[in-house]
Amino acid sequence: MNLLVKSATTADIPLIQELTEKIWRPTYKDILTPAQIEYMLDMMYSTPALTKQMTELQHHFLLLYDDATPIGFASYSTLDTPGIYKLHKIYVHGNYQGKGVGKFFINTVADRVKAAGAQILELDVNRENKARFFYEKQGFSILKNKDTDIGNGYLMTDYVMQKPL
Repeated sequence: MNLLVKSATTADIPLIQELTEKIWRPTYKDILTPAQIEYMLDMMYSTPALTKQMTELQHHFLLLYDDATPIGFASYSTLDTPGIYKLHKIYVHGNYQGKGVGKFFINTVADRVKAAGAQILELDVNRENKARFFYEKQGFSILKNKDTDIGNGYLMTDYVMQKPL
């Protein structure tokens, strides 16, 4: 494996959407209903939604490659609380999970935000998502439960997790 991380721009939105179909949908197929998956994909991964995240909301997106093959993506931003950065998304293709790739990618994000002044990296993870255990192995701990009404009768039921940097 030859892992490489590149910054993404709005020109990369179609690639992020392609990766979303390969990674996000399978991640949540046993957790959320098909209708909620479609709703959330449109809400978070449509071209207008991703454009807004990259421009107005100042989310920094990263793409992960194995040589020339795109295998994952992540996004992060500052929060209103100084010293805390939010990891909004981090996804690695299932064929690469369990091989140290996720650890490499999350450490890359942690190094970048620490260099930018972060003291804490925070994320939300669905309480039914097995990735929670991966995050715990990477030094994150559960801060609190967070339930978010995302409209259309849907609720995101997450843990807020933090890792000191």
